[in-house]
Amino acid sequence: MSIGALLLALGGGWGAASLPDTVPASPPVGRAAVDALQFPELVFDPPFVEEREISGVPIYHLHDPTLPLVDIHVQVRGGTGNLPREDLAAATGLPSLLRNGGTATLPPDSVNRRIDLLALQLSVGGGGGSTFASLNSLTHTLDEGLELFGEMLADPGFDAEAVDVWLGQERERVRRREDDPGSLAFSEFNRLLFGDHPVGWVLTEEELDPERVTRDELLRVHSTLYCRGHLIVGVSGDLDWESAEPLLARFLERWPECGEPLPDVPAPDLRREGAVFVLERALDQSTVVMAQPGGVRQEDSEEYFASRLANHILGAGGFGSRITARVRTEQGLAYSASSVWTDPRRHEGVVGAVASTRADRTLEATRLLLEVMDELRAEPPPNEEVEEALQEIVNGYVFAFGSPSQIVLRRMGHRALGLPGDWLERYLDGLREVTPEAIHSVVNRHLHPAEMTILLVGDPDRFDPGLEAFESVYRLSPDGSYEPW
Repeated sequence: MSIGALLLALGGGWGAASLPDTVPASPPVGRAAVDALQFPELVFDPPFVEEREISGVPIYHLHDPTLPLVDIHVQVRGGTGNLPREDLAAATGLPSLLRNGGTATLPPDSVNRRIDLLALQLSVGGGGGSTFASLNSLTHTLDEGLELFGEMLADPGFDAEAVDVWLGQERERVRRREDDPGSLAFSEFNRLLFGDHPVGWVLTEEELDPERVTRDELLRVHSTLYCRGHLIVGVSGDLDWESAEPLLARFLERWPECGEPLPDVPAPDLRREGAVFVLERALDQSTVVMAQPGGVRQEDSEEYFASRLANHILGAGGFGSRITARVRTEQGLAYSASSVWTDPRRHEGVVGAVASTRADRTLEATRLLLEVMDELRAEPPPNEEVEEALQEIVNGYVFAFGSPSQIVLRRMGHRALGLPGDWLERYLDGLREVTPEAIHSVVNRHLHPAEMTILLVGDPDRFDPGLEAFESVYRLSPDGSYEPW
């Protein structure tokens, strides 16, 4: 059959094909297509974490049988901030040596082989206020894995060779501090602002002398911190409470009771006089760090919540924040620049800014950071800017709930800080109540650019003109002493 005959058989010819009475509308494209999308309302309902207790130790439990894996988290409250300066080296070394120094019955290589055999993921880390240890195990090997985990934390071996290796690494790190200008800037700035306080302490080669960091000293410091009364434990994954309870009870049995209560971390005597300090280094780039006492601490108060939004608007909010927009995007003075407004729980934090810039634009960048701060003091931020900052913070919180392990860790962190169980809800509600006027008030009360302690790490011979315009300028020495410029 010819094509023409086929068309005639179907009811039409070359010029007589029938058409529908109406032509369907074309689907929207581009922006119209995006605007036409419809979604159900999002409901954020994170899983509920059960709070239990065994032998006086708080336990946070979240059962999730999705995968045959279990995460065990241990937080040991107390650290270098609760101890005298002479214990700094031993307390600093504990996390690494708990992981790499073997146990009372197993040398380090046997521990590592056991970890590999059981397919465990195990880590230990710490900061000034606590130590964190985590175990990830297959469900069917958890019993053996938790036994090894407990022995490593509660009955460490502090193998002599492992201690020597750690001391050598730390001494080399001390010698190479100046090779990392950013790290050097922050450690020296903390020493300037905090003085003789744990935040400002910097390890020295003398403190890392093997005769001072002995196994006996490590065991003494360990026994001071690693006891049952200092523990918070979290469990998440493929383990219901009926199975978890006897395992955790055996895990906690090996931990001794605590002796004398740990002393509180002392409140810092922060530097409050504005000045500029120059730490001379032959570099093509300069690091600028500035801060002053911040006035607020983490608490359920209007001023605290207003400071969180103020910091986001000032420079902590990424590309949309004022410091990043002015210093990086508009003026091209720095690849990274941001504000800092810390919020410790028990004492006031600090507020300031940091940036890295070309040596010949060091002072221009410094002046611009101060200028942006003054602009935020001049008048309340627009409602639109406040709302945008609020949405960025609130929407970002969903990423803190990406896994059961994250959810449990967040609850443990709140407990360690003494925050209420519903702190997250209070925090978000508090942010939503903040007004532009409240932000203006907290900024004017606590942010005073003229009183900033400013540290410039770089080559002053390459600085742009204007250093003499600052009232108080000092030359900072590597040992922390300084003299007028």
